[in-house]
Amino acid sequence: MTTKNAALPPVADHHTWRAALDELRKREKAATRELDAIAAQRRRLPMVELPDYTLIGADGPIRLADIFDGRSQLIVYHHMWSDGAQWQCGGCTGFTSQSTRLEFLDNYDARFVIVTNGPIEEALAYKQRVGNRMDWYSSSRSTFAADMDSPPGGGFGVNVFLRDGDTVYRTWHTNGRGPSRPTYSGWLDSPDIAAAYGPDKS
Repeated sequence: MTTKNAALPPVADHHTWRAALDELRKREKAATRELDAIAAQRRRLPMVELPDYTLIGADGPIRLADIFDGRSQLIVYHHMWSDGAQWQCGGCTGFTSQSTRLEFLDNYDARFVIVTNGPIEEALAYKQRVGNRMDWYSSSRSTFAADMDSPPGGGFGVNVFLRDGDTVYRTWHTNGRGPSRPTYSGWLDSPDIAAAYGPDKS
């Protein structure tokens, strides 16, 4: 026996549906204009010069500036970590495991990597276990994650960095619900470097 879903929307004729859709479209367009204004403000944020951090990668210690791999921008996803746990944060694992095609970031002269507070050996083993294709780094021997608002035992976060030669700047950060809305290209809107380092969407 089948049962009806009480949560279904009301049924209407096409004229009523179209009128409701047109009203919604007004709000959607207004929201788009506001998001465009927010993106423009994000691009104009000041940036903070960082010290010469050293993280741990698959091949050993590596300077933060070298993680850019010659590119000008770097997105870092700070993956929550519990030492010794077989399965790490489901939200972080699911979010980052969607990133299977990152070559489009070449258009932004950028990379997208994962940093965790866990030991690099555990991090790389977990990467293989879940089939994640991103490059992983450990901040377990530095204050990098804590300084970037993702301390050991803390939550996840996203940071965007800009490199000028060997100098690295922090340009943007979000956590909580922040990563659920912007696209990777949206994260690269900050600061106002679009003309030099990526498409200008203002």
